[in-house]
Amino acid sequence: MSMASTTTGLPDRYRPLDQLGPDETTPTGVIQSWRAKDRVLNRDVAIRVHVPAGPAAHAWITRALTAGGLATPALAMVYDASEGSVDGGAAGAAYVVNEWIDGETLAHRLSSGPMPERELRLVLRRLAEGVAEAHRVGLAVGGLTLENVVLRPNGLVGLRAVPAAVGTVDGDIKALGALLEACLTGVGPGARPATGPSDLVALARRARSTEPGQGMSSVAAMAALLTERPRTGPTQSITAPRGEDGERGRRRRSWGGRAEAPVRLEPGALPPVPPVRPVPDGPTLAATPPPPVPAGTQPAAVPGPDRDDEEPFGVLGAGDAGTYPAGAHGSHAYGAEAYEADGYEADGYEADAVDPADEEDGARRHRAVVVGLPLLALAVVIALAWWFGSSILSVADSVDEDGTGSTPPSSSAPAEGSDQGGAPAGAPVPITAAEVFDPFGDGEPENDGDVPLTYDGDPATGWSTLTYRGSPAFGNLKPGVGVVYDLGSAQQLSGVTLQSATPGATVEVRTSESATATLEDFAVAADGTLADSTDLAFDEPVTARYVLVWLTGLVEGPDGFAASVNEVETRAAG
Repeated sequence: MSMASTTTGLPDRYRPLDQLGPDETTPTGVIQSWRAKDRVLNRDVAIRVHVPAGPAAHAWITRALTAGGLATPALAMVYDASEGSVDGGAAGAAYVVNEWIDGETLAHRLSSGPMPERELRLVLRRLAEGVAEAHRVGLAVGGLTLENVVLRPNGLVGLRAVPAAVGTVDGDIKALGALLEACLTGVGPGARPATGPSDLVALARRARSTEPGQGMSSVAAMAALLTERPRTGPTQSITAPRGEDGERGRRRRSWGGRAEAPVRLEPGALPPVPPVRPVPDGPTLAATPPPPVPAGTQPAAVPGPDRDDEEPFGVLGAGDAGTYPAGAHGSHAYGAEAYEADGYEADGYEADAVDPADEEDGARRHRAVVVGLPLLALAVVIALAWWFGSSILSVADSVDEDGTGSTPPSSSAPAEGSDQGGAPAGAPVPITAAEVFDPFGDGEPENDGDVPLTYDGDPATGWSTLTYRGSPAFGNLKPGVGVVYDLGSAQQLSGVTLQSATPGATVEVRTSESATATLEDFAVAADGTLADSTDLAFDEPVTARYVLVWLTGLVEGPDGFAASVNEVETRAAG
């Protein structure tokens, strides 16, 4: 189909291929849309031609030049916008050249029925974020129709025909509400009444509302509300449930298998102490009574042991929570009997009377321990001395038999060329784990599942970035993406060898000793351009546990820009 009658004055670099859809009648003229070939850059583009040119199209050209300053994958990039003329300057046609977006239109996607909630939130949120970016620079996009919204193959969304001939901010909000409603209902034969999460149904209604005070204030607010709701699930309550006694906030501890009731201490009462657990078939240290406390005074307080898993036992007085009285720390000086005598009900156990015979038996066991422990320590010292003497004499005998006066090398000494028992110089250092490092991404996976293929020993398989459009600098969306490798422990490294199926991509090798490091925390050890196999040697040995292969530039392929890493090998230093 020829463009000659409708493309008067267009540059020769654009060769028309197919006309897209019917003519669009606007208040200022007629717009025709074409898919064309850019002869200079050898790529497909979308061209919209406005007839007539001149003052009628000036506003559209100005809006297109504003859109050309945006960098968001949700809106088709504007490559060119101008007017053509022939016959010595007579006005011909105004035109805007957009990025060509491949993919499935939203109209076709919804013809089979409504969109699942998670996909709906993701697609509409990304589209709304792109439109909000245009609104921030004062540009109303327009043209937000099911036919112009395209689901890109890499999971992103893009809007064709940016900008429309006319548009308003309120119009964009209402158009996004109509798209949201269509995603909830579907279109065509597969359509059904709007169902789904109540917040999405309400958002679609608000966005389309014309009632004062009922509509949405901005597209940015819509994007925020489209964020996926947090998943709910069973959570662990910080406070204990209400018990039979109506008390909250105190967990029930169990000593000896019995659940204890909540404890309410009166001011000045002493904290409970768990009973001494007898050691089977062994001596038990008897509790010693506390020193007398003068009447009218409060025992001195010392810090109790760390009990992160339980709350403090009780309260001694104002400001003394979590402390033990002097003499009680580590010795259980205050038994259950003392609490019973003071009218205190023991926490979690009942006080039992102590038989005097049991006290005498405990004293005998205590004396046995006092005498037995020094004897046991003496026996251990004698055994160690015998073992040490035997070892020294054995080594001395071997020296005398050798006759050289030199000691044979120990079998535990590091091998020659190793670094304190590490790998020899230049030897590969094993990689224990790896994951994608994408601090500037939008949260979507970057082929994460393929990362293990980069250290499986097979150069024929590997990991690749997503495909980006418009620029080798990741489509001007972020400065880079990479993979961080865990060596299991800190190692001395001399360099890294990379194998790639995308020669020409640029890369940095960065190192860190922390798993939670930011990009700035990873120090650059080497950089270069990838070939089929690339050796990146460090200027000096580096000690690190984590190695980041950080891709900074992509190479062009048939569908866009990408880069791959097929095999990574870290080398030990000498």
